Amino acid sequence: MEKKTSLFENGLIWFGAAVSIAEILTGTYFATLGFTTGLAAIIVGHIIGCCLMFLSGAIGGRLQKSAMESVKVSFGFRGGQLFAFLNVLQLLGWTAIMIYDGALSASGVFEVGHWVWCAVIGVLIVVWILVGITNLGKLNTVAMAALFILCLVLGYLIFFSGNPMIDMTDDSLSFGAAVELAVAMPLSWLPLISDYTREAKEPVKATAVSVLTYGIVSCFMYIIGMGASIFTGESDIAQIMLKSGLGVAALLIVVFSTVTTTFLDAYSAGVSTESLSSKLKGKQVAIVVAILGTVGAILFPMDDITDFLYLIGSVFAPMIAVQIADFYIIKRQKDADAFDWWNLAIWVAGFICYRFLMQVDLICGYTLVSMLVTIVLCIIVNSIKKATAKN
Repeated sequence: MEKKTSLFENGLIWFGAAVSIAEILTGTYFATLGFTTGLAAIIVGHIIGCCLMFLSGAIGGRLQKSAMESVKVSFGFRGGQLFAFLNVLQLLGWTAIMIYDGALSASGVFEVGHWVWCAVIGVLIVVWILVGITNLGKLNTVAMAALFILCLVLGYLIFFSGNPMIDMTDDSLSFGAAVELAVAMPLSWLPLISDYTREAKEPVKATAVSVLTYGIVSCFMYIIGMGASIFTGESDIAQIMLKSGLGVAALLIVVFSTVTTTFLDAYSAGVSTESLSSKLKGKQVAIVVAILGTVGAILFPMDDITDFLYLIGSVFAPMIAVQIADFYIIKRQKDADAFDWWNLAIWVAGFICYRFLMQVDLICGYTLVSMLVTIVLCIIVNSIKKATAKN
């Protein structure tokens, strides 16, 4: 009998996803809004992103399918393979970026060659993959407990250091753009979350626990990043941790937070390739992705990921919007044919809408608006198809 994950194990998985150097780094950008406004943007963005994350995760959980297998219900077998291929590419990119950022920060704490830290982090990710998602209980419990304590200490040292707040406010980031930055991280997990909820004993409850855990901890990470900039005047993660007096503990946070987050990217890349071909083994592909990501992190500079985040959003936000409309409103349960050309056309329209709205400064960000437009398009097209079929 296949082992299923508990609510606690799912919570640990997504705690590990949220404790991330990338989240702290993104949080530093909010310092220009001031603490109160920045905090509001972080919370609003995470509410939007996590609601979408729950709707996405519940689909795969209820269907007992991986994220990319559940996509086939709306876009057809071949259409699902298209998105699976795109998902593997973005996950390979994320794997390389996360290893690069983790190694860069680790080098700032303990100076050895950048490639050495890339290799160390890459090897640990492979270990996590070999242990497997359903056997990570004890290992994850120890790692998460250590990370949780260290992050609490880091938060305490930043906010109760006695240092005065530094006024860093300027007009470089609007409230709407800040909300979009807060949405970006939960949005990046939308094409992945079902890979884990499908393994749960209670899929819908597991989705809720996963999203709540991720949302709360991710907000905390953003706030640490923002607070660190405001109270220390630094945006470099390694320097923030060193100024906080964490020393070796800082190194542990950097390395293990990178591993527990990046493991999910590599693992899901493997799961997605199983949607491309039944001959491919997810765990083996995940190891290959971890190795390729490590090599990429060693060879290529990856300091600015803004365009990468926006590209992910423009591809996968309308894809999830079509799924949400199909599953919750239209209530389609059966897989489409090779291609569902109507839904693919709606996805293209949603992609164009997203890219257009990127030029517009909306107070709630543009992801939510573009997804609502895509959902409405789905409903209208479905109504026209039904009316045409009756005639």
